[in-house]
Amino acid sequence: GGPRPLPGQEVSVKVLGALEDGGLVERDPRLIFVPGHGDVVQALELGVPTMQPGEVSFFLAAFPYAYGRPGSREPDVPPEAPLLFEVTLLEVRDGPDPQLLPPAVRLRLGSQRRERGNFHFARGDFAAALRSYRLSLRALDGPATAPPGPEEEEELREQRVKCLNNCAAAEMKLGRAEEALAACEAALRISPDNGRALLRRGQLLAEQGRDAEAALVLRRALELDPASKVIHTELSRLAKRQSPPPST
Repeated sequence: GGPRPLPGQEVSVKVLGALEDGGLVERDPRLIFVPGHGDVVQALELGVPTMQPGEVSFFLAAFPYAYGRPGSREPDVPPEAPLLFEVTLLEVRDGPDPQLLPPAVRLRLGSQRRERGNFHFARGDFAAALRSYRLSLRALDGPATAPPGPEEEEELREQRVKCLNNCAAAEMKLGRAEEALAACEAALRISPDNGRALLRRGQLLAEQGRDAEAALVLRRALELDPASKVIHTELSRLAKRQSPPPST
């Protein structure tokens, strides 16, 4: 009984997931997520909002709605495996407002969503990865119920930089160079000497033909990591482009 989950609401479910041969691969007595945030497989994203609290449902999920073509290591799901989920909807409540959470909770939520983005990225679903990274940033940004301590503030800063770098990587995979460059620049505003952001910004500037700017950025990255073969290669490529053609 009770209303079905509305967009943005948080749900708690009991989940069992089994392979066709009956082997149990997933068991969670209380899985909490917000449908639409990409934190669970699509079978649950799409199925749970059709349920009422207290209802038990069975979802037979073809592999695109479970763990996809590659399967998964954790849980141990073979490639292209359909799954049968038994789901009990335990509770529906309004979703947490990340702006009103204490710093420690924001850090935990941000880390969970960034890790989910990494899961999507490793599977080649770059749009889903980007969505998770943006949700992570949303949890990390903004005022909290109490000011963070020095260690929490430093960890929030580090997690923001990681998320922005991951956003840049996903945007590059999606062929959106301007958005990737903006993410790099946002990361560098927080951490001006972040090597990964400097390297990506230099690569993106070089792709746009802004060779002089790219060379400055890459030289700074090289100062921070003199042994980097990638940076040396990028600078060599720029030098060849900038050198005049041999006279005939």
